[in-house]
Amino acid sequence: MKPFIYLRGLRHAEHTVFGVQDGQKFFYDAQFNQKLAYSSGQQVKRSLIELLTSILNVPYAAITFNWEIKGNTAEMKQPYHTCNPSYVDQLIGGYMRSISEEVTVKRRSPLSISAMRPLHPLLGGLERDKEAANFDRKGLPASYKTLEKTLHTESINNVRVYRTDKNKQVEFSNEELDKWLNDRNRQLPPHFYKPDSQTRASGLFVYDIAIDLRTLFCVSINKLEPELFPNIEQKLREEGWQEGENAFGKCLITPKELRDKIIPALAQALINWRITSNQARTFSLMETVAVAISDNANQIAYAIRGDLRDDTERMQAVPKIDETTKAELFITPIAGSYIPGSIGSADALEKAEQKLINVMTAFNYEKQIANS
Repeated sequence: MKPFIYLRGLRHAEHTVFGVQDGQKFFYDAQFNQKLAYSSGQQVKRSLIELLTSILNVPYAAITFNWEIKGNTAEMKQPYHTCNPSYVDQLIGGYMRSISEEVTVKRRSPLSISAMRPLHPLLGGLERDKEAANFDRKGLPASYKTLEKTLHTESINNVRVYRTDKNKQVEFSNEELDKWLNDRNRQLPPHFYKPDSQTRASGLFVYDIAIDLRTLFCVSINKLEPELFPNIEQKLREEGWQEGENAFGKCLITPKELRDKIIPALAQALINWRITSNQARTFSLMETVAVAISDNANQIAYAIRGDLRDDTERMQAVPKIDETTKAELFITPIAGSYIPGSIGSADALEKAEQKLINVMTAFNYEKQIANS
């Protein structure tokens, strides 16, 4: 049995934003001269782990956030993990802790996750027209407040007015504000408007995940490149983790009863994760069109792809789901809306989950060396 699972998911995104802090993220495709929207592999991973812990109803491992005080300033330092794979987010998501007073401990995630990006540069990306950011409370009561009063919770909207003097914000008094408004015949309503500040993503997007079964439930106890602190290793042994050996050397193996709980939840998370960190105004179902699963990375790329057409005046691409490839395809009914001739089934994603469960369960984590 090959020790890798490769998964490609095809989704449809509609008028949405994957990341909202500074607007939709994008990269530039030089071949087709296009700006292409994407969701980073880190965001996909976070969404997947969030769903996994939610399904299992288990907590995240604690993270320590470090601040160094220097005089009147506070400098943010690298946070570090507990590095305890008994927490499912650290077992599946990996971790690293590197501080000067102790040895560096690092576990690479057994999941390699790509960015979610357009199926083809001509089949998804940024919408051409930008839209304004608009936040309006003009229909509700408002009053001008000082900074001190705006910090209190009240049921009335606040309008804070200030000027900048030597890089400091200096607030207007009520008398100054009345005079300024009267002299200019102006009003300053509770309204924020910024034109051309936002853009959104639409189209067909793919994400790829490679699962290394050799390390999925095995944590190395190699002292040259440690994945465990000694106290954590001892704790795992006491919790029933057994010593074994994989392709990378001696390791501790997750107990079977724990694997049997994690595998179905992980399969569900791999198929059904959603980006939950985008705002209400940008929500899209991001419905799954198709999933391809194989032990060969090339086959999932062949199975779900975008093909160029050269029989039109303007270069175009068409989405393609190729059932002749050596990948198992799971096609949903929504595929017919975007790919001509596609016929899906309502239980396709459940079947994809079961396929992942079967492969992950069948792998012999305890006897990898003997079977290789």
